[in-house]
Amino acid sequence: QERISQWHDQSSRYSTELRDFKNQVLGMLEAAEKERETMRAEAESAAVRVDRLEREVDYLETQNPAPPCVEVDETLMDKQVATAKQRKNEKYTKLTDCSDTIASVRAMKILKRFGSASGLWTKDAAGSSEKIYVFDGTANDTVYVFPRMREFTLFSATRKAARIKLPYPWVGTGHLVYDGHLYYIRQQGLSFQVIKFNLANKTVVDSSVFPAEEQIPVFGLSPSTYIEVSADEEGLWAIYATKEDEKNMCLAKLDPASLDIEQMWDTPCPRENAEGAFVVCGALHVVYNTRLPSRARVQCVFDVSGTLAPEDASLVYFPKRYGSHASLKYSPHERQIYAWDDGYQIIYRMEMKKKLEV
Repeated sequence: QERISQWHDQSSRYSTELRDFKNQVLGMLEAAEKERETMRAEAESAAVRVDRLEREVDYLETQNPAPPCVEVDETLMDKQVATAKQRKNEKYTKLTDCSDTIASVRAMKILKRFGSASGLWTKDAAGSSEKIYVFDGTANDTVYVFPRMREFTLFSATRKAARIKLPYPWVGTGHLVYDGHLYYIRQQGLSFQVIKFNLANKTVVDSSVFPAEEQIPVFGLSPSTYIEVSADEEGLWAIYATKEDEKNMCLAKLDPASLDIEQMWDTPCPRENAEGAFVVCGALHVVYNTRLPSRARVQCVFDVSGTLAPEDASLVYFPKRYGSHASLKYSPHERQIYAWDDGYQIIYRMEMKKKLEV
């Protein structure tokens, strides 16, 4: 009986020691797991910094021997502004024989709801690529790329999308994919830059301070967008506004290779209640709404070549939707518009007609 009692005592003591040792091991494992998570987070952060450093090195190499103007050079900016003012409102020489204008919205297709209330989605406006580029939000640095429309439509998550992290964050929803390059807007202090980013090798090709003084939001209903880069059959355009004429918008023709301003115009199109704009065959089309969203409509058209009189332009209405358009991107070769409306991605197919000579 004494030996049995002694065995019970020893067994109880061993069980207690084993339980204490198990608890100690579990505590050590939990601490090790926390340290592992911390190290993993630090490793991911380091990888992001290394990736960013590599992009910066690539960027410097592509710009050798003279890097583009990334920091604002006051002297250069003053010279660009002076040159732009000299070219302002001069007669425009057409680059193509495009003579079409929008007659009506032929059809509307709601694809899905993705991301936040404001954003941008588009294809390459100059190519035949099927890739879909998605910019979620008005201030970010990561672009989602879907291989085709099918992947973008079927999957609600971003797991089917590649991610492109830009060297500088964008501002607004006025960006454009054109001929394998992303043209996006970066804010730097009180000035704005157009960044030309090569989508194939993920490097900055060029950048330019936009030669306009005291810029203000170009659309009354989209306060985050200061420059809208648009593409049509004749190339690249920039839509913007300044305090000099804060009631109306301005239009500029961009050289896609050098980002130089070829010509600038003051337009009669008001900023108030404007939610977006695009260019078709050299004619600026401005879309208006109300602060309590109703039907959006193209109510101002400005043709730089003078072949379309304002009174001959069609009053185009868009079907009633969810809210207000955050972006409207015209595709010249598809003759349709990729729109972002309160988080919904919509395609508008356009009915075209010929301009009337004035």
